[in-house]
Amino acid sequence: MSRRPDIVLLVLDTQRIDRLSCYGYSRPTSPHLDDLAADATLFRRVFATSQWTIPSHASMFTGLYAAEHMTNQSSAALPAGIPTLAERLRDGGYMTAAFCNNPLVGVVNNGLRRGFESFLNYSGLMTSRPNQAGAHPGIISRYRQWFKGRLAETLNRIQDAFARSETMLEFAFTPLMVPLWQTALSFKGNTPKSLNDAARLLIERRGVARNQPIFAFINVMGVHTPYHPDRRMLERFAPEVIHNREAAHYVRRFNSDVFGWLAPFSGVDERYHHVLSDVYDAEVATQDAHIGAFLRRLRESGVLDRTLLLVCADHGDHLGEKGLIGHTVSAYNELVHVPLMVRDPFGDFQRSAVVDHTVSLRRVFHTLLSAAGLASSIERDRSLAQTPTADPEGGAVFVEAEPLQNVLGIMLRRQPDLARARRFDQPRRAVISGSHKLIQTGNDHVELYDLDADPRETVDLAAILPERVEELQERLSAFVRRISASAPSIRRAEGVDDPAVQRRLKELGYLE
Repeated sequence: MSRRPDIVLLVLDTQRIDRLSCYGYSRPTSPHLDDLAADATLFRRVFATSQWTIPSHASMFTGLYAAEHMTNQSSAALPAGIPTLAERLRDGGYMTAAFCNNPLVGVVNNGLRRGFESFLNYSGLMTSRPNQAGAHPGIISRYRQWFKGRLAETLNRIQDAFARSETMLEFAFTPLMVPLWQTALSFKGNTPKSLNDAARLLIERRGVARNQPIFAFINVMGVHTPYHPDRRMLERFAPEVIHNREAAHYVRRFNSDVFGWLAPFSGVDERYHHVLSDVYDAEVATQDAHIGAFLRRLRESGVLDRTLLLVCADHGDHLGEKGLIGHTVSAYNELVHVPLMVRDPFGDFQRSAVVDHTVSLRRVFHTLLSAAGLASSIERDRSLAQTPTADPEGGAVFVEAEPLQNVLGIMLRRQPDLARARRFDQPRRAVISGSHKLIQTGNDHVELYDLDADPRETVDLAAILPERVEELQERLSAFVRRISASAPSIRRAEGVDDPAVQRRLKELGYLE
């Protein structure tokens, strides 16, 4: 190919794989993603490296497991010695731009913004202006951006404190604060605006050098709590919320119970479990409509046919299954089995193809570097474009679900017996190999599931397949030994002093 492709990484934050029609869901929640999947390579067995936003994005941006990059807490920062995807692409000649709706990626100072020449943030106390993306403003605009930058530094320090401090996080859960940060702080950002701004950059290419390729990272938060789907989608997927006062009250109460999103044991009132599920579906459909408009603009302008587009989720969400809510503590499929599809106009990924081979989401890093022609031979071997028979990982992937320390502290104060009884204070690790998935909690509790026969993980086979448990435990132990030997030194985010994090790292063997 004469020119390198534009590359778009579109992350559907908190999108469950089992709620997309192209992955077999019975409800038509995702017609536009379905159309894209029919024109792309669809991967059916992709597993995130972790159960929540920061470590999962860090893995996509570095190609490393969470214990390797050590960015697995809100107080952690990506080590400076680990190059990011955006840094590699920028240094390789790409114009790098981000359009981000998740404050944990776009606001918190954790190193995930490194390498982006333009980083537009649509959440937090101060959102970014679209003219930052590739434009060269005049004197007045430059002064405005300078002043806004100084103000943003102060506001970001405040937001960092809320993200990392257990005390301030608990304060954010109070009835006084919840309406403030859900609205004034634009917690979920602005999905249609971010997609529109990304499309403008890719189509108009303002401020981009002639023939310079673009890397655009887009994170959309439409299906994350709190739930406020488009009314048309509510009428279609969750009409009870419109016509039943009690159901509507339940959703409003759930939306305001921030601790309920984060504390996995809060559970869901069984009478309204289906309502919560239906509202989630309405959010999926609402977001899909915005994605459809974005894809239509790229297609009509001709940009789509010179762009490698990778769409995936960083993790999923519990909606009451197994008595769990949210995505703070679990290594079950509701959280770590994620969708991924690649549309490639240049032939490395086939159209209308389906891949059933088990792969790790961390290989997004290797795949996009390979598409840009910037990957080493070892990195090319880990591209998702490689055939399953050439997989250097042999179809084995690992998951690490480390408890969020600031949330854990609140849980242990409010409901200590329940938190410990359900082992929410212990790390979970999983290995998926063949049809089996082993989950180990702490040092002694194991679960074994056959994902082919039981994808919802309802029947624990550990007691009847002890040899398989032993085999997978050894693989998991070997992974931990290898990672522990190569893990970098921990670098805290600036100004953070969190003894709880250090204590847990010592307990896990990462620090002396």
